[in-house]
Amino acid sequence: MSQKSRFVIEWVTMSFRRAASTALALILVSSVGFAQRDSRRSGGWHTHGGNAAHTAIGTVRAQAIKRIVWSTPLDLNPQYNGDVLYAHYGSPVISDENVVVLPVKTGATSGFKIEARNGSSGALLWQENTDYVLPNHNWFPTLGPTLTGYDAAWARKAGLVAFRDLRKGRSQGSTSVCFYGMQNYLANPAAYDSAVRISSPIVTAEDGSLYFSYQVTGETPLGLQSGIAVVRKNGVSAYIEGTDASLSHQFVRPKLNAAPAIFRGVLYAALKKSSGDDGALVGLDAKTLRPLYEAPLLDPRNGNAAYVDDDGTACPTVGPDGDVFFGVLENPFGSHHYRGWLLHFNRTLTVTETPGSFGWDDSASIIPTSMVTGYKGKSSYLVMTKYNNYAGAGDGVNRVAVLDPNATMTDFLADIPVMKEVITKVGPTPDAGHVGSFPNAVREWCINTAAVDVKSRSVIVNNEDGIVYRWNLATNKLDQSVRITDGLGQAYTPTLIGPTGLVFAVSNARLFAVGQ
Repeated sequence: MSQKSRFVIEWVTMSFRRAASTALALILVSSVGFAQRDSRRSGGWHTHGGNAAHTAIGTVRAQAIKRIVWSTPLDLNPQYNGDVLYAHYGSPVISDENVVVLPVKTGATSGFKIEARNGSSGALLWQENTDYVLPNHNWFPTLGPTLTGYDAAWARKAGLVAFRDLRKGRSQGSTSVCFYGMQNYLANPAAYDSAVRISSPIVTAEDGSLYFSYQVTGETPLGLQSGIAVVRKNGVSAYIEGTDASLSHQFVRPKLNAAPAIFRGVLYAALKKSSGDDGALVGLDAKTLRPLYEAPLLDPRNGNAAYVDDDGTACPTVGPDGDVFFGVLENPFGSHHYRGWLLHFNRTLTVTETPGSFGWDDSASIIPTSMVTGYKGKSSYLVMTKYNNYAGAGDGVNRVAVLDPNATMTDFLADIPVMKEVITKVGPTPDAGHVGSFPNAVREWCINTAAVDVKSRSVIVNNEDGIVYRWNLATNKLDQSVRITDGLGQAYTPTLIGPTGLVFAVSNARLFAVGQ
């Protein structure tokens, strides 16, 4: 236990049960207080999507994309299915002091370590194994670390969260907290080890609190059920079970891989029914985890329950006005060319707004209107998404798009209004596997959250052709690029911008730092 560890009163909020009032357990445990930094933080990429609202907006100007500066594996034993890699890799995070913290898969189907590397050179600063156990899954899911103050935080087994002070270098390892109480865990670790898993990237809110979803698949002495948890910067923690986070009590388990979003005191998360893929977005009071709002996730064309697929990594994104965006798959499956929809709600989830025409496995990025030359609409911001039209179901003309969330056009596949396209960009590389049947087919855009560089009016986008591009929104051109791999089919991947302007992209189980 580090010197910064101290005894605190840890309030562990038990589930908000319908049959009884909220139960609170007062537990005296040895817990961790986070190492705090000066409040004038800037430049880093602190959590999934850059910030707690997942807007993916960088705070420094990206360097020119000219060369690979350094790279390192994210997977020491990648498992290919032919020439396809069905694995999601957790987004690295970058401190204001330019330390890159990344998860590394070490085994074929299990095993992880956390590495910290110098953001400029890639030099290894320290590494630490984690005993994290994956939740139930099909495609390999994410392990997403986060930063809070000077600490890196990541998932361990049994729902534990490890912390390590980035300033200590190699001299000191991590300490841990438990969202349901360390004393409870230590009383029967075997039961919790086998039953409890953190099942989303961990997200840091502006006040330093950490939020994540967890999965429970067996019996525990506390009778835990799957839900959402928070660990505060003073070590105080709380959780709410999915059934009680749902106002209708129909949705009981968090969607796998979906990092919660936090905006102006509200936490937004995706929940699913006990079986099947029906889902809802819920809004909780971020301080108390009290349920506030709920909206079922429906196919906007026909009102059917949309498919909320655990293979995808779509997370809620919250716009500057509080509107919430979340990607789903269509129902019937394939009826929208497997593009899904980007569902769109007001901040209280009481009004269903105009959807976007692509949502599957994608978290929208927020685009200030000033980035797009000639935009004359009325929206205060725009949204950027992947916009593929997969060959076979569609024509294979895969795009990225900037959309107006408050203007409409008629969807090209369904006779309903969708967000108006402001600009789009077709992928530049022909898809050799499909050009015989689909002569205009191009390789897919390969992003699940794309970094926005406001200062250069561009977005950093990754493609399955193995090239990372700078999409200049002022000119609508791919004006810079660098090849980072030979290209392959893969699960969608993030891009980031570090405090020195280096661009970071994930491709073929590696992290690449790209700059000038």
